[in-house]
Amino acid sequence: MASEVLVPSSPAEAVELFGDGAGTTVVGGGTVVVPEMSYGRLHPARVLLLTRAGLAGITTAGTTVTIGATTSVGALIELEGHVAALAACARNVADYEVRGQATVGGNLCGHGDLQGCLLALDATARSTGAGGVRTEPLEEFLANRGGRLLLDVTFELPAASAFVVLDYPHTHEYTVLAVTGVRTAGGDTRLAATGVAGAGARLRSAEALASDPDAAAAAAASDVTFVDDALASAWYREQTLPVLVRRVLNQLEESA
Repeated sequence: MASEVLVPSSPAEAVELFGDGAGTTVVGGGTVVVPEMSYGRLHPARVLLLTRAGLAGITTAGTTVTIGATTSVGALIELEGHVAALAACARNVADYEVRGQATVGGNLCGHGDLQGCLLALDATARSTGAGGVRTEPLEEFLANRGGRLLLDVTFELPAASAFVVLDYPHTHEYTVLAVTGVRTAGGDTRLAATGVAGAGARLRSAEALASDPDAAAAAAASDVTFVDDALASAWYREQTLPVLVRRVLNQLEESA
């Protein structure tokens, strides 16, 4: 057990108690950290428990959506009428019980599929840590998220979105590979993938060729690095990514 458990009752208190993040283990929904502690693989000295910190909720102001870091993954399904890809991605995460407890922040700060969706939505992340509170593109936050406490993410509602996933019964609730596509109100197309090496990644070469799904599909692999793991080989992922990109672009075209 941790020798010190901090339970902030407001976002401001969470920021203050987190400080520069040194020596602090954050617990949001607990679906990742608590099992690690239970099995003795993690022995935190200082835990910041966010369940009462007031960091949950989805707010909309015009076309701008803000999602608090401790919002449950399951709550994103209510956005289905506005951001179909985000709702579909949330529905694909684990099972009903996990979706009800796991948080958006935990999914993003780990290696969850929400990374791809929110990258395609060009979300910005607000976080705290050394240097205080800052807001930056989600892509930059993911690249330097160590020692940061995510507070919320914000994005503009898209004109259309699509989420296509590759998974198999033998992988249980783990995603092998997923691609999200977004068409903005201005007509631009953004693409991102998860299930590749490291964090989710924008597929900018494919985006540049989005008007030609076959060309975009062929270019997508140049934007990411593939990994071998227990779910699939790097070779298989490389062969499959173009298929998913093509499907996403076709779905966006059908929604036009």
